[in-house]
Amino acid sequence: MVLCSNNLVGILNFIVFLLSIPILAGGIWLSQNGSTECEGFLDKPVIALGVFLMVVAIAGLIGSCCRVTWLLWTYLFVMFLLILLVFSITVFAFVVTNKGAGEKVSGRGYKEYRLGDYSNWLQKRVNSDKNWNKIRSCLVDSKVCSKLDDKLVGVPVNNFYNEHLTALQSGCCKPSEQCQFTYVSATNWTKTAGTQPNPDCQSWDNAPNKLCFDCQSCKAGLLDNVKSAWKKVAVVNIIFLVFLIIVYSVGCCALRNNKRDGSYGYGYKP
Repeated sequence: MVLCSNNLVGILNFIVFLLSIPILAGGIWLSQNGSTECEGFLDKPVIALGVFLMVVAIAGLIGSCCRVTWLLWTYLFVMFLLILLVFSITVFAFVVTNKGAGEKVSGRGYKEYRLGDYSNWLQKRVNSDKNWNKIRSCLVDSKVCSKLDDKLVGVPVNNFYNEHLTALQSGCCKPSEQCQFTYVSATNWTKTAGTQPNPDCQSWDNAPNKLCFDCQSCKAGLLDNVKSAWKKVAVVNIIFLVFLIIVYSVGCCALRNNKRDGSYGYGYKP
């Protein structure tokens, strides 16, 4: 029983160490092969996560199996901070994604999205020109609208209106229903004369790299995607949080074993 918790901490951290290898390798691959700004943006966080998990796993592995008490203390302190961080992020994710949803449009298979329906914190992120220019570039590179146009090539207007579009497709690839533009194709619309009630109508452009990427509806569509993704991540975080608490508890038992055996130095002394 004395060695049980030490060995269990060692096994759990060895698994974490193995998981950190593909994460680190994926980050390095992105840094060398990322062709878009989005992919290039992801490489540093992924590499940092891989390195962090690897270092923490090694500290826990050595601290528990080799009875290095000071290293196990450090490991448990970092784990405690990680538990607080994951808990805070999870609560924050639920709070900022609590507001906002698409509005059903009569006679249409898709919804439309308003930026003002989402939390102020999320609105500030996308209303920043610096942030939005990067996001906009990513959306264009992802060809979200080009794929929609290819899918619905030659489709009559009634079929288009019955199409179930994603939040991004609805917000970024077509004008608002309020604009009352004339349908030509999925991403090609003829503007009508007169004053438009929605400022997004003025932002619409048939050019493939413009469309409604500068519209408020596009930002709202992105936030709806973010909202859905963050809620899924929050659920994963809860599972991860339970795992961290279990590992932390077992680690505390391993530390108590080290103290009981008098292993206060730099390694185990038989």
